[in-house]
Amino acid sequence: MKDVIIYTDGACSGNPGPGGWGAVLFYGSHKKEISGGAKDTTNNRMEIQAVIEGLTLLKEACRVTVYSDSAYVVNCFQKGWIHGWLRNGWKNSKGAAVENQDLWKALWELMSKHKVDYVKVKGHSDNEWNNRCDELAREAIRRL
Repeated sequence: MKDVIIYTDGACSGNPGPGGWGAVLFYGSHKKEISGGAKDTTNNRMEIQAVIEGLTLLKEACRVTVYSDSAYVVNCFQKGWIHGWLRNGWKNSKGAAVENQDLWKALWELMSKHKVDYVKVKGHSDNEWNNRCDELAREAIRRL
């Protein structure tokens, strides 16, 4: 399996409001930057979308390390929220429907093709690639 690193970030101007996402993928000496956005969305949706878009680019099963400043995304997998949601029919611990189910389901499906680990990074600090993803996400909002 190839080893791939993906940095991701999402941003929103208002929450909800226009949003953008950015991702930087690394494989060996190769680097690819991608971004996109939506006119009416939330920051959490853009955070999840960034990971989805990064994984979608992979053409074969890979070992992937995703770096994100989103506790929402990272905790879903590091703290096992996803397993509870699956077990409880996409209901959260309070019995309410899990928000952003469409994106979580799409991400879970993509993850089944890869071995994915998540690493939490501090946002808006000294992480060069997280900062670049933030720039990409904000540029995507400006393009809307």
